[in-house]
Amino acid sequence: MGFGQTDSLQQEEDFSMYENLNFADKGAKRFCTPKVFDLSPAKLISIGFDHQGAFDVDYGHWKDQNGNHLSDLKQGDFQGAGGLRISANIPVISKTNVVLQAGINYARTAFYANSNRNLNPLDATLKENGLSTAGLSTTLFKPFNEEHFMIVQASADLNGDYATKNITPIKYTRYSSAIIFGKKKHDRKMIGFGLSRTYRVGELNYIPVMLLNWTAPSRKWGVEMLAPARVNIRKTISPRNILLFGYELEGNSYRILHHQLTNGTENLSNIELRRSELRIRATWEASLYQFIWMSLQVGYRYGYSFNLDQYNDGKEFFRGFTGDQPYLQENKMNGTWYAQLSLNLVSP
Repeated sequence: MGFGQTDSLQQEEDFSMYENLNFADKGAKRFCTPKVFDLSPAKLISIGFDHQGAFDVDYGHWKDQNGNHLSDLKQGDFQGAGGLRISANIPVISKTNVVLQAGINYARTAFYANSNRNLNPLDATLKENGLSTAGLSTTLFKPFNEEHFMIVQASADLNGDYATKNITPIKYTRYSSAIIFGKKKHDRKMIGFGLSRTYRVGELNYIPVMLLNWTAPSRKWGVEMLAPARVNIRKTISPRNILLFGYELEGNSYRILHHQLTNGTENLSNIELRRSELRIRATWEASLYQFIWMSLQVGYRYGYSFNLDQYNDGKEFFRGFTGDQPYLQENKMNGTWYAQLSLNLVSP
């Protein structure tokens, strides 16, 4: 389901590996299955690379805890950004009355700069260290009968300005979760509503969610939606050749540890980058050989949030959509094109 971490590689939860579950006998209690006809295939293992085109970052004023400006407005110029993305989602329990899967993910974003001159501490750490995410996740599908079901998802992500060393300490792990109650009306439609605790908007927030998986009677078109996190319109060319058109909101909160700002007398610590981006995209997924699929994604990356926060007491606070707590630095990551290519082992 992946409500919390998008920058990470956590795949969109799809339980198609369980589509062939059968009942032991005709007298057994019957449960709905966790998929509809013609969903895009579930990715058990995925290895890919994400690349973004050239873009600018408009850096705002650095401020101390009293709101005093500590730097001028400046613009960072980047040739591009991108890196490796790896994920695995493995079934742990697959029974008619419960389905449980566990996942791991890693995502790396390096920033390729046109200049080695550092404009401020954030600019310096983006160029030198980039941003990384490593996480664990679990998803439970619990059917109650032939129509009604519940989905529970939880994830833990360690995000920061680290590469292969100097990893962000475990105490800065960020946790996300979601719960959805829904109804499977028939084999072409399931719908649900719930609530998520998420960092997709860059910072902690609580957001209502809607699940809709629907396939048209012709089985040529469909919808795969977990709004507001992602929405896809599906065009089925053949069982092994699929097109998807839609968007996904990716984001998380990254601990910034390797470049600290000083106001001349003290370091400003407890800093996190609130990164969120909207990706409007088209995706082509096709089978290369049996259960080995290729996925090619191209689109436009819009920078929704790229601000720095500082905790006055060293503890995270909740701003939500209405909070008026000031940011340490308000930035704008300008939009650019992007492409993502992955090789995937999908479920039978």
